[in-house]
Amino acid sequence: MTEPANPRRLMILCTTTGYQTRAFVETAARMGLDIAFGSDRCHMLEDPWRDGAIPLRFEDPEGAARQILEYARRHPVQGIVALGDGATPAAARASQLLGLPYHPPRTAEICRDKYRSRERLRGAGLNVPKFARFPLTSDPDEVLRGDRLAIPFPCVLKPLALSASRGVIRANNPDEFVQSFERVRKLLRSPEVQVMRENTSEYIQVEEYIDGAEVAVEGLVMRGQTKILAIFDKPDPLEGPFFEETIYVTPARLSPPIEAQLRSTLKRAICALELFHGPFHAELRINSRGIWPLEIAARSIGGLCSRALRFRSPAWGEDISLERVVIALALGENVSGVRREELASGVMMIPVEEEGIYEDVRGVEQALEIPQIDDIIITAKPGQQMVPWPEGCSYPGFIFGHGRSPESVEQALRRAYRRLQFQVAPALPVLRA
Repeated sequence: MTEPANPRRLMILCTTTGYQTRAFVETAARMGLDIAFGSDRCHMLEDPWRDGAIPLRFEDPEGAARQILEYARRHPVQGIVALGDGATPAAARASQLLGLPYHPPRTAEICRDKYRSRERLRGAGLNVPKFARFPLTSDPDEVLRGDRLAIPFPCVLKPLALSASRGVIRANNPDEFVQSFERVRKLLRSPEVQVMRENTSEYIQVEEYIDGAEVAVEGLVMRGQTKILAIFDKPDPLEGPFFEETIYVTPARLSPPIEAQLRSTLKRAICALELFHGPFHAELRINSRGIWPLEIAARSIGGLCSRALRFRSPAWGEDISLERVVIALALGENVSGVRREELASGVMMIPVEEEGIYEDVRGVEQALEIPQIDDIIITAKPGQQMVPWPEGCSYPGFIFGHGRSPESVEQALRRAYRRLQFQVAPALPVLRA
């Protein structure tokens, strides 16, 4: 197929050249698109695709949007895709200036702030846990004695903007509360977090713990119309004290009435947050009291998890990636006919079982022999430090499977994981003078 004389240009806003970025780049290239980059860490890109990135500061969305506008005056842009939470406010503002459909800038900011999003959902009458935020400088003992903490134990302490359950800790009593507060504070004051220059990193949120099963939802909003692409079960109980995620399997094993209630609740939440055009990734809990929206991010699923999803469309055929769908949506194409494949599918985010230095993994070939396992991708590099949750945020790899039922896929993922043997050396302590 010959490429058009003047191909459309897609701008990708990202912080690193990780696997997710490469997946979008490869998909855009197959679509015959020109690709432009905007990054707040452009020195890390090293121009791998020989297309220099625009150096942006995502903590200044308005300034970043003006830079994108100036670039687009010379090199017209037909669509913007933001990877990760940090880039979404800049993408929203730039899209507004360029007249491209996207989520509203205010919505992009609210979805990145657990306190503001909770306020918005509570105002819409949705199930929301009791919550309060406290400055990072607060004394946790005084917080416990104060009038503002009308939250029963167990409760959950969490940062306002970090993703992938990083820094989220359950506390069952006052002693655990104080220890957890100090631990989250230490994480937020770490150089790795401070370099992101987030105002939300100056607070710790305390919430009522919500029990029940947890699901994840991947979907789109098309000019105000919600389209759910997949509902994932999370079969491993996420009860704390930390909340590292492991297995996602779709379709979710929900009764028709519960699924209908979940879909209705999610649409109400999206309407309350005023999401308009673009992908979303949501996390919800289900218990006897109803459906509880926990997080709704104005972006697609992170990492390599998108490889667990395949779609079909009358216009595009079979075996369509999520990246293809998200890019088409950004370009204003009609994606209403997209449907997930008929097979069940799943991904296991390989947990970090111990802190140390990654050396090697054995058993990958044997794990790949298990029926219904499609692929195993080890993302950890030799010499990389592995940090467990809640301080950590990086999985050593991913296992992918497809099969006739969610149950069989889940079993295959667990069997494959049991065959993997990670070699992790103890991390040497840092000696300070």
